[in-house]
Amino acid sequence: MRKLKLQVQMTIDGFVAGPDGQLDWMWIPGERDEAMFQRVIELADSCDTILLGRKMTRGFIDHWENVVDNQPDSPEQSLAQRMVNMRKIVFSRTQTNITGRNLEVENGDLATAIQALKNETGKDIIVYGGAAFVSALISQNLIDEYFIFRNPVAIGSGLSIFKDEKILKLDSSTVYKSGKIVNKYLPG
Repeated sequence: MRKLKLQVQMTIDGFVAGPDGQLDWMWIPGERDEAMFQRVIELADSCDTILLGRKMTRGFIDHWENVVDNQPDSPEQSLAQRMVNMRKIVFSRTQTNITGRNLEVENGDLATAIQALKNETGKDIIVYGGAAFVSALISQNLIDEYFIFRNPVAIGSGLSIFKDEKILKLDSSTVYKSGKIVNKYLPG
């Protein structure tokens, strides 16, 4: 059975985005950590399907397709190719058609749809966000592995993915020169 992996960037005070979805705290200009970038590539390569919440989809699709189409020299090109070429499923209660390469829309019951995806053959499944979608996955105990990229920044307020108590078991922890720490957790 395939696993559902969560990869998420988080502040040290527990937020995955600012109050209005801001992500400007995530990357320090000019400070690219190659080892951490390689970890992101490895996680993507272990999967063949990306799950997305509707609210983050437009920005995600537009960003990665723009890098592939218009920024051939971008250091993100290798990751962008993966993001564009991989199968993507957007979960939405309100939209039935969203444009993007290799993109499908799922309107059915979340737990039923996730279980069906886990039962398919292939590599694992990865989810990057958005916050409300990930929170729903966590609340329904659908995440099999949590990869939390802790950033050395506090923003004071913002969007959280944990709405209830959740006991997790630390599987591994890696510190990167950028000051980010990647903790892999398993359900407790």
